[in-house]
Amino acid sequence: MSMPAKRKAVYNDLYTLPANMTGEIIEGELHAFPRPHSRHGRMATRLSIRIGAPYDFGDSGGPGGWVIIIEPEVMLGENLFVPDLAGWKQERLPAPPAENWISVAPDWVCEILSPSTFRIDRVRKMPIYAEHSVPYLWLIDPLNKLLEAFKLKDGAWMLMGNYAENDKARVEPFQEVEIDLAHLWWGDQNLILG
Repeated sequence: MSMPAKRKAVYNDLYTLPANMTGEIIEGELHAFPRPHSRHGRMATRLSIRIGAPYDFGDSGGPGGWVIIIEPEVMLGENLFVPDLAGWKQERLPAPPAENWISVAPDWVCEILSPSTFRIDRVRKMPIYAEHSVPYLWLIDPLNKLLEAFKLKDGAWMLMGNYAENDKARVEPFQEVEIDLAHLWWGDQNLILG
């Protein structure tokens, strides 16, 4: 006896999730994650301020020309991701889309790793970002106070650098701005992040 084919998840399935969950569709499967811990959210906010001011607004002598968004819905083929931060060069995303999701692949993605998303971000999502030619990907591990920066080269991720704890770093594609990693960590990072 053959098993019936499993139905692929679609965007409307996200509406079936409880309000305290974030949903993503990865290779046809609906995944639900608890909303991130406030430490996670603060890290995303602080990084978006550090990058957004010079790159989105053009403040502090920055080049401007980017659109930086916290937790956007990004549609890559049949996959729907909600990265912690994503950025597009303004000429690639000159206006908001009519839909809630953005179907233009980002020019940069930042995933802040947590116990509930760690494996999916690394094992499932990284190859899909590469398949859709996202040129830059940062993974931030708050528990280990580590930022890993990757660049897409010939369809594969190349590690550009590891930065930890109190490092001050200039990281592509935002190398004009120095990021003091000590400003990203908030409180006792040994606590469980959602």
